[in-house]
Amino acid sequence: MTAARWPGVLAWRLGRHHLEPSTATSVVDVVADLGAVAAQLDPSAAELGVRTRLRDSRPGDVDRALADGSLVRTFAFRGATHLMTPERAAVHLALRASTRMWERSSWQEYYGLAPGDWPALGAAVHEALASGPLSRADLATAVTAHRPFRHLTTAFTDPQATFLKALAWQGVLSLGPGGGPLMLQALATNPRWTGLPDVDEAGPQAVEAYLHAYGPATPEHLRYWLTEGLGVRFTAVRGWLDALGPRVSRLEVDGEPVLVLRDDVPALAASSPTDVVRLLPQYDQWVLGPGTADVHVVPADLRGAVSRGARVVVVGGVVAGTWTIAEESIAITWHHGVRPRHGDVATEVERLARLVGRPLRLATFS
Repeated sequence: MTAARWPGVLAWRLGRHHLEPSTATSVVDVVADLGAVAAQLDPSAAELGVRTRLRDSRPGDVDRALADGSLVRTFAFRGATHLMTPERAAVHLALRASTRMWERSSWQEYYGLAPGDWPALGAAVHEALASGPLSRADLATAVTAHRPFRHLTTAFTDPQATFLKALAWQGVLSLGPGGGPLMLQALATNPRWTGLPDVDEAGPQAVEAYLHAYGPATPEHLRYWLTEGLGVRFTAVRGWLDALGPRVSRLEVDGEPVLVLRDDVPALAASSPTDVVRLLPQYDQWVLGPGTADVHVVPADLRGAVSRGARVVVVGGVVAGTWTIAEESIAITWHHGVRPRHGDVATEVERLARLVGRPLRLATFS
């Protein structure tokens, strides 16, 4: 069994994430390689997370990709909003839809819809959105004009968007670009959308995509991403992993058995540690992909701050502190006396300044 060490593994994963070096040339490439990019609370943070992985970028690149359909924004893992390519979205939404949550008795009672009502509802939503995006209120007006759905106005306009999530999981609608009021658009009008694949086809693709972005990984990582994230049974995840057969290899990282794509083993085993410094926005995929409980990436006593949305300083792939920004000043709080070279941190602050388009200076090392 091939053996490796965590510092080298994280250096290799930084490369896979386009964080060291920043080699990607388009937002689509970045989002495709990450599988999904969280975009729940602050679209600007999601865009910064994507742009910090690009060799060159401009503000608004994510919205332009959403507008032309090369990216979609939809409800996915844990019901939160994510950026994905249409191809990745189809795979992950197929898994989420396979749980058929809307057929539960609690949903039937609350929304007054039987399982057989959803296809007609989806068709009514598609018809309403066929000519372009609509607000929740306008979509509600259009759909509730149909007699069977007259009672659903509050379901469409509920700020929690629980009802809309079921329509997103079924591939009926997605979220429009921009950080303003929520707009909804038909997925079927996206030229790259091909519909939801069969779950037995999507499952192995989802496992492979996760190992591509976040390997080496344990079965518990897959449980976190696919079972806790998308609601599918872990027995199904194990079956999809088995279906990949020899495309997945087992190795040990500092004695811990993990899974990795076979084609990645040579480069991973040859990878050397790095001390590169990166300033990442809140809820970046570097920490959300493996999960904040992964102590190889997030020290246990920083988990609470990272889970609550702290912006993180990553050194060699490990969260080494948090940072805040006030006007033109970046203040860093280091974890347990960690001190990378001042010049490396200053260089990263300069890089961040170019991304946000304003002068920034390093204020404190506390």
